[in-house]
Formats: sequence, C-alpha cells, structure tokens
Amino acid sequence: MARMKFMNTEIDNMTMDEALKRIDILIQEKNSSYVVTPNVDHIVQLEKNQELRKIYANAALILVDGKPLLWIAKLYGTPIKEKISGSDLFPRLCGLASEKGYKMFFLGAAEGVAEKAAENLRRKNKGLEVAGTYSPPMGFETDEKEMKKIEEMVKNAAPDILVVGLGCPKQERFMYCNSRRLGVPVSLGLGASFDFEAGVKRRAPGWMSNCGLEWFYRFLQEPGRMFRRYFVDDVKILKYVLKYW
Repeated sequence: MARMKFMNTEIDNMTMDEALKRIDILIQEKNSSYVVTPNVDHIVQLEKNQELRKIYANAALILVDGKPLLWIAKLYGTPIKEKISGSDLFPRLCGLASEKGYKMFFLGAAEGVAEKAAENLRRKNKGLEVAGTYSPPMGFETDEKEMKKIEEMVKNAAPDILVVGLGCPKQERFMYCNSRRLGVPVSLGLGASFDFEAGVKRRAPGWMSNCGLEWFYRFLQEPGRMFRRYFVDDVKILKYVLKYW
C-alpha cells in the first residue's frame, strides 16, 4: 500500500483493522521493524528534528493518532480513513497476541505500571502471554550497563511484540537504534498506553475523544506538566497547516 504525503511526513492511510492485519504480517516477516503513531506534538517536533524525520522514514508503519490531524487532512482534500491512537491500538494488539499466541514485552512507564497493565490485560485477554515488563530508570539510554540489561531481558524473553512507552521522541529513538539488535519482529511506540491500561491515568470520555478534546482532558489532569506542550509548542501546528496547504 502506497504511503500518503501529509504535512512534513508520510503516513499509511489505514483503518484500525487494516493496521492490525499489517502488524500481523510484520510479526510473521520477522524483520525487526517498528511502528510510530504521529499526533500533533510529533508533527510539530518533526518540523525541526532531523533525527526524528530519519526515524519516521525508516518506520514500517506510520499510523495517524489525533482528530486534529484528520481535520487538517480533510481540509487539504486528502482525507485520512481513521484515527488510530496508541491507547486504542494497544488493547486491540493484545487481543491479536492472545488470539495468535504471540508473546509481548512491555518497556517503559513508572515503576510497577507496566506490570499492572500486564495483569489487567491478561484478565481481559485469555491466554495473553506478557513475557516480561521493565521500567528503566531516568537516563537509561546513556547508561551502557542499563542498556545491556534491557537487551538481555528482551532477548531472554524472546517476544514477538515489544511495546515501548517512553514518550516522543525517546521511544522512537530507542526503537530506531535498538530494534535490530534486540531481534523483536515488531516494536511499537505507544506513549501513555501503559498508564491507561494500569488505571494510573484515566482516558478522556469517548465524546471528548471524538470531538478532538482528548488533549484538553489530559491537560486538566496534569496542567503543570502539559501546559507548555499544548499551549506553547503544539499551537505551532497552525502555521504548519498554512505552510503545507
């Protein structure tokens, strides 16, 4: 399937079901590929971050996460089929894994969060095998000993799917630099998905998500942490909409 040019990147214009079928194929191909899910924040970062552009160019799948990007695509006359947010994709992916017998490994989030998410997801998906979870400490990516530890954990677990929740661009950089060395068939950067599945953070109600207000719900939960992202950095998307008109 040909990619579609969208603003400062390309995307795979798919429905959720099509994306899951493609991920299933990537697992079977065993090429150590990775999946990214751009939202408004990613598009803003891509404008100036050359490394992130390179990472995106090498991704096996680029799935659009965020109603505002769907609105922009419609404005451009090149509609996107469906919003595929990481937090919607994650539980569906676990359903696929339990159905097909794929093993998963969860990397990221605060101490104990990924393990709690694994417990909850095992209850929802009979036979789901989460072969390991790990919450790396701050600055782990520059710690040779810590990186070696992660490599050994993942290789010993031998998962088919690695879910990385470290935030953008750290999770994307980790997959780009390490996916082949780890030998996992497919890796996905899914941000705060562990927090939602563990019940540490609440997702926005469906009506807010459908109206493109999921970001505002997250801001209300963590105003101090999210203010700069949403009201300083992400508003730059408006000038990029005009730039790529």
